[in-house]
Amino acid sequence: MPAFSKETTMDLLLWRHAEAEDGEDDLKRRLTDRGEKQARLMAKWIREHQPKDLRIIVSHAVRTQQTAEALKLPFETQRKIGPEACVSELIAASGWPQASGAVLIVGHQPSLGRMASLLLAGQESDWTIKKGALWWLTNRVRRGETQTVLRAVIPAEFLE
Repeated sequence: MPAFSKETTMDLLLWRHAEAEDGEDDLKRRLTDRGEKQARLMAKWIREHQPKDLRIIVSHAVRTQQTAEALKLPFETQRKIGPEACVSELIAASGWPQASGAVLIVGHQPSLGRMASLLLAGQESDWTIKKGALWWLTNRVRRGETQTVLRAVIPAEFLE
């Protein structure tokens, strides 16, 4: 009879900030009216489906802060996951794949798309995550094999 290994799971949710105004100071760009609506609708969906023990990490840019505030849940701000972040900084901030529970990163392109491509395809590529969209991935170990599972991709316009 084979020995049973402990099967572990981590959920990682990648939420790109909602639509923001154009502006000279990238960090101070605010959400547009449409962006505020996108954030509210996605926040409602996340609250209805959120995994247990959800830790929320948010970039320090105004548009990501406003997006996360729509959740009405506590979150932590990390400068290292700002607009210029690289994938290794997102991985370190989230604790992927060893962290227990779930982590939601509210961040930016291109780093979110590059992280999704690395975790799903094994290499960084310039995948696009649309403004306001959510990608939900799960890391699990089954029969000693580590797997990354794409659980959901939800563009903001699907919720309108």
